[in-house]
Amino acid sequence: MKSFTKHTGLVVPMDRSDVDTDQIIPKQFLKRIERTGFGTFAFYDWRYKDEKLTLNPDFELNKPEYQGATVLLTRKNFGCGSSREHAPWALDDFGFRVILALSFADIFYNNCFKNGLLPICLSETVIDQLFKREADNRPFNLTVDLANSVIVDEKAGWTIPFEIDSARKHRLIQGLDDIGLTLQEEIKITEYEKSHGIV
Repeated sequence: MKSFTKHTGLVVPMDRSDVDTDQIIPKQFLKRIERTGFGTFAFYDWRYKDEKLTLNPDFELNKPEYQGATVLLTRKNFGCGSSREHAPWALDDFGFRVILALSFADIFYNNCFKNGLLPICLSETVIDQLFKREADNRPFNLTVDLANSVIVDEKAGWTIPFEIDSARKHRLIQGLDDIGLTLQEEIKITEYEKSHGIV
């Protein structure tokens, strides 16, 4: 898993609440067993006009000024719906590293940390301010410093603190998924297996 320490990226606004996982990656694209290749189909029903993948020019992610965006700014309850882990896979494969929202669905939130994405909950006041600043200052870039738990708008000299569980922070900074976290105890696991005649 990719580690996350500090990231500066272009912000794309998705001014919507209750974006569910079936919109993030529709069920017909869940047949792959690899974690890659889902980015093409992220937000499929909004992003494309037809099955030939003709881009919908009105959709946020398709607008020229947002190409290459890596920070997604959205509203409340992002990632609701089914528990599919393919949703963060699709967002990661699309190129996102950070999602800023008022709130997240619990399972989606947990899945993000297991896949190298940083979801950050912010107050409604701050989210509103970010939408306004993005609209007034395009292209709008933010720097997210996970080690210090701050978001920095360098042009405005604005620093936004955020809270994150220390265990989740550790996992992201070290780039540890569930397997990597377990392998930190590899010596103890091997000793246990030897003592019980497993190896």
